[in-house]
Amino acid sequence: SINCLDTVSDRDFALEILFNISTLMMHISRLAEEIILWSSYEFRFVELSDAYSTGSSIMPQKKNPDVPELLRGKTGRVFGNLMGLLTVMKGLPLAYNKDTQEDKEGVFDSVETAEISLEILREALKTMTVKPQNMARACKLGHLSATDLADYLVEHCDVPFREAHHITGRAVARAEVLGIDLSDIEYSELYAIDNRIKEDVIAYLAIEHSMNARTSQGGTAEVRTLEQIIYFDHYLKDIK
Repeated sequence: SINCLDTVSDRDFALEILFNISTLMMHISRLAEEIILWSSYEFRFVELSDAYSTGSSIMPQKKNPDVPELLRGKTGRVFGNLMGLLTVMKGLPLAYNKDTQEDKEGVFDSVETAEISLEILREALKTMTVKPQNMARACKLGHLSATDLADYLVEHCDVPFREAHHITGRAVARAEVLGIDLSDIEYSELYAIDNRIKEDVIAYLAIEHSMNARTSQGGTAEVRTLEQIIYFDHYLKDIK
């Protein structure tokens, strides 16, 4: 030990454990929030197994995402353990003080909470049903390929981006009038807006093309997504 006074009064090791667990639980909570949202009636992107959800006590058609909600709540508990020990330590002088005995309960509780949370989250995800058809349908809302149209105008029609932005805005407005998504608009409608637009623009407006156009590392293109899956699969095998 370099300094005996620091050694007997230091609790950085406990604070670091609590901070790391808090960071872990923060990410678990964010994922849990996505699952709660995605499993709602308005989204229906995923469906939790009956083993990890319950029926509503008043609405028989409703399935409550119990596990994600509990995980989200447990995160506040872990944060509280971190803040509790920080508060204990902030006013202590050097050398040993009885106050530091307050480190153990929070650390033990947080470690146990993290272990249980990871285990049940894994099982909930393994038994969860993903509904890609609903996800694909949701991509037809909000004119997601508008940026692709602007990029197309710049790259293939030699239109400055400032002008391409305005043209795209007019195309989106026309799609709104027609009651359709921009990805479903007909070429004749786009040509009427600006005759520099070529017929191959329709392929660029497809949602699949928009996804696969993002080919930078970590992007949404299918080839990049598969790279990420392979990477994390190997990573998990290495740490086991």
